[in-house]
Amino acid sequence: MLLEAIGLKAGMTFIKDGKLIKVLESNHHKPGKGNTVMQMKLYDVRAGSTVQTTMRPSEKIELAIIDLKQAQYLYTQDELAYFMDLETYDQYEIATNSIEQELKFLLPNTNVQIQFYGAEVIGVMLPSMVELTVTETQPSIKGGSVTGGGKPATMETGLIVSVPDFIQAGEKLVINTSNGEYKGRAAN
Repeated sequence: MLLEAIGLKAGMTFIKDGKLIKVLESNHHKPGKGNTVMQMKLYDVRAGSTVQTTMRPSEKIELAIIDLKQAQYLYTQDELAYFMDLETYDQYEIATNSIEQELKFLLPNTNVQIQFYGAEVIGVMLPSMVELTVTETQPSIKGGSVTGGGKPATMETGLIVSVPDFIQAGEKLVINTSNGEYKGRAAN
């Protein structure tokens, strides 16, 4: 399926010169002089490299057909993360360097969707929200409010999130996986 470059959004995957490319960022840019361009941050799925580039908005791109399977994150060992298909119980291995950002949101037994290009495992789609426990943060400030400036908190996965001043170590929080923002305390 062909699409113009102006239609590419973050998360989409396309094929160019035999390479499988995932869009990390896509911005429409109109310089003072000259033609409009698409500024893009792209990730080569197979090579594991990231590149900044520009494309003409009218440039035709071949979208990759990506299939999704329900799976569960099991564990990480050495340079591999292990996932289990929830229907067939097959296990899939994904190199940790290709899903570094996603691993910051994953605890064992978290349900995800594994992305496939044909039979090739190419990535992971996270749930929109996850619950993580604060392992380290500055002591809460007396009178700290929800609208205050906030403070950094380290979650159990190593993710650092800006949280309100009243949050303490040991609390379980809801975190948005698309932008890594604090959404609130988790219900007990």
